Parts: sequence; structure tokens; C-alpha cells
Amino acid sequence: MAEWVCRALRDGALEGEHAPALTIKDSIATPLGFDAFCHVLSQLSTNISAEKSQSRALVLVAFSRSPSYYVDLLKRRGLDSSSSQQWIRILDCYTDPLGWRERLMECGSAKNLSHEASNVASTCRNVKDVDKLFSSVISLGKGLVGQGKVRFSVAIDSVNEMLRHASLSSVAGLLSNLRCCDQISSIFWFLHADLCEEKVTAVIEYMSSMVASIEPLIPFANRQRGNSENLSLVERNFTKGKFHVRCKRRNGRVRVMFEEIHIGQSGIDFTSPSSEDGLVNQVNQALLPKVHFNLQLSEKERNDRAKVVLPFEHQGNGKPVEIYDGRKSLMDSKYEAAPVSTGNSKINDDSSKGEIIYFRDSDDEMPDSDEDPDDDLDI
Repeated sequence: MAEWVCRALRDGALEGEHAPALTIKDSIATPLGFDAFCHVLSQLSTNISAEKSQSRALVLVAFSRSPSYYVDLLKRRGLDSSSSQQWIRILDCYTDPLGWRERLMECGSAKNLSHEASNVASTCRNVKDVDKLFSSVISLGKGLVGQGKVRFSVAIDSVNEMLRHASLSSVAGLLSNLRCCDQISSIFWFLHADLCEEKVTAVIEYMSSMVASIEPLIPFANRQRGNSENLSLVERNFTKGKFHVRCKRRNGRVRVMFEEIHIGQSGIDFTSPSSEDGLVNQVNQALLPKVHFNLQLSEKERNDRAKVVLPFEHQGNGKPVEIYDGRKSLMDSKYEAAPVSTGNSKINDDSSKGEIIYFRDSDDEMPDSDEDPDDDLDI
């Protein structure tokens, strides 16, 4: 599913439509969201450098990491740092977000960025001004692709840092304006969901066409996390989780997919959920509450339950059930007994036959018939 998301960002927007937007969110239970963000960033950068993407450039808005970190990240993924100057620009909102570092540099108390990072980075010294931030992103992108119809992509590494310095309405307006820009091919951002209110997360998700949630593979309640028996299972949430993707299609339908994410020494890996059946069974056993009675049935108890005859099953003892309706028939004539003058109705002594035989009180009583008694009337 992660590759499907990367292809959607690679293919970009259709003519006359907004750019596809991806929200990557996680929580403290499974803090793997930034690793997924770096994976998507690396995949898109590889496609852009190989000219396999609709976008021909990338503007990275860095709030939570320095530009040097992302330059080293791309180098570790096999991308040439010298050629990256032609297709990537980093808007540095991490080094000096409020303009304080500039004053320290004047006094000689702060150091500059590395040479490689300075070639692709541009510093933003007032992140509170959302309008200026939008203008900086657009100008950096157009500086790479020009003023024509060539498009570029935008990545934001932390929406939480933006919300620290600006209101929710300003941040939502910024994201909406970036999606509506004609020269932006795709956009994606990262969000820590548990650091925001639910309404904030709902607004950010509403602005996106795809939502990738990193969910715990082993969910535990707060009272269960402190249990020493479950400590090893809880630790797996820091290396494994569910990559749950919800995508809004063009026809209005919603597509939901998920796979499992694993962080190892070799990097990030995505696998199908069927490969962890043993772990899921272990999780189900761990989530059972500690009670003083057995919630499971033994083999003998299951057999005894299967032998119980339900009320709708015992009638007839396996034979077709025949209900006598009081009318004579050829089959009933052999069971008919002699009339008894004193009885109004009588139940046959042989209860195994399951029949009720009715005797008329007098000969004046008309027998039941299928004929219409008013058939002779001329109406």
C-alpha cells in the first residue's frame, strides 16, 4: 500500500483538479510516522531525479530537522548531492524560525550551515507569517521549474510545528492554497495526531485526499501497558505497526487498505498482514482479561452442547410431523375409533401417534367440507 501511495504522488494531478495530498500521522503508541515520511520523500525524490514523475522538482519545508539531515538522508538513499541542486530546494524553518539566530550570527555566536546544505537551503526567519511562507514555497518551486506548465511537489515534515506558531485556520488556508496552485503536482505532510485536539486532526485530514495512519500492531489499554508480562509486546509497537491508508477516489468513494510496517537495521519494510498470523494470535491471548473463571469451552463441554436438542428439533423424532385438521381422509380412517356418546372431544390413548380425533355431538352437525354452503344461492 505504501508503494501505491508513492505512485499516486508520482503521477500527480490531472488537468483542472487539485493536487493529491497525503497526511501521514502517528501517535506515541507507534512513533513510526517520521520513518514513513522519509520513505515517501525518498521514493518521490528518486522518481523526480530519474524524471519518472509528473513533477520535476521538490520543495521541502523543514520544521523538525535541519537541511543537513535531509541532504545526508538523500545521500544514503543513493541520490547524488551535486545533481540534487537542480531539482530540490529546502525551506529551512528549523534553524532560525523566529530570527533569533541571525542576531547571534552578527555577534559571532552561531555557526552557518554546511556547504552542501547551504546550496539547496533557503532560511525562513519568520514562520508566523503564513502568507510569506506560502510565497517562499511558490518562489522556490518556480525557481526550479520556471513559469510554464511544469509542476513541482511540496513536502512538509511537521504540521505540529506550524500549529505552534500559527492558528489552525491559517495553517489550513496554507495547505488549501498549496493544493489549489496550478504548478504543484502533489503535496504531503506529517502530523503527530496525539499532540493535537481531535478537531485539529479532523481539519488536517479533511484537507487531504489520502490519509496514512500508523496504528499499533498490538493495542493495549493504559492499565495493561504497565504489566510486566505485556512489556515485550508493547516494545514491538516501536518497531512494528499497521500502515492504514484511506483514500478518497474521484468518484466520491473511499478506499481503505492496510499493511504492516517494520523498522529494522536495514531500513523500513512493508509486508502483507497475512505474514503475522502467529503474532496476531499472541496479541489476542494477551488482550484477554485476567479473570477467575474460564472463558473457553473444553472439548467435552463442546460435545455436550452439540447433543442438546433444541425445542424446534425434537418434534416428530426425526419423522415428518402430521397435524390432523379434523377432516376425514383415507389415511385417517384406519385410526378412527368408535363414537362415544358422552364425550365432546377425546385424545387418543396412544400418545405416540400424536393425533386428536374429534367426534360430532349429534347427526345434525354438518361435517366439515370443502364445498361452499351458499353455492346453491342464485345471487
